[in-house]
Amino acid sequence: MSLRKALIVIILILIVDQISKIYIKMHFELNEDITIFSWFKIAFVENDGMAWGTKLSDFVSFISDESAKLILTLFRIVAVTGIGIWLLDVTRKKKSKTLVFAIALIFAGALGNIIDSVFYGVLFSDSYMQVATFLPEDGGYAGIFHGKVVDMLHFPIWSGVLPEWLPFFGGKYFSFFDPVFNVADIAISTGIGILLIFNKKAFKDTPKTEISDEVSHNNSV
Repeated sequence: MSLRKALIVIILILIVDQISKIYIKMHFELNEDITIFSWFKIAFVENDGMAWGTKLSDFVSFISDESAKLILTLFRIVAVTGIGIWLLDVTRKKKSKTLVFAIALIFAGALGNIIDSVFYGVLFSDSYMQVATFLPEDGGYAGIFHGKVVDMLHFPIWSGVLPEWLPFFGGKYFSFFDPVFNVADIAISTGIGILLIFNKKAFKDTPKTEISDEVSHNNSV
């Protein structure tokens, strides 16, 4: 898979991700949701932490939420830079299409969420009890690097009380699937899933090029 094709994948994911986030941000109030199907909702939430809303300050008590947010955003930038270098390397070495595609998905998803973290605080007003405005006259809801990631996809597939006969969890209320996520998260999860499930195919040895085949043929002659 060439770098050009990988870039097309990345750009398409970024476009869909950002359009969906901007639409939600400018049409929904925070925590507003609409039911599409019984098992699928559009639910606007904002995440200023890591996965599942976890914050660095939850683990390191002496770090303020603001400092934790800045550290997390800077870490994401460093991480996505490393992923970008990895992508350039595997395309240059003509590694498997599976590996290149997976890395492109992860890169696109990570970059999509970084855009929120870096710029959304400056570009949009707060969404609490109101629909946000783009480039508000009074300034955004936070400074640069302190924006919140917009999530909106919710799949409450099942909820209820588990049967009493189940060990440990019997008789307790359970719901699946609670997390709210976005297109960028789907891209990251899919890319990681491909690397885990198709590990051997993704990291197989690079096939010999026509040039090395020609060299081998000449040596045998």
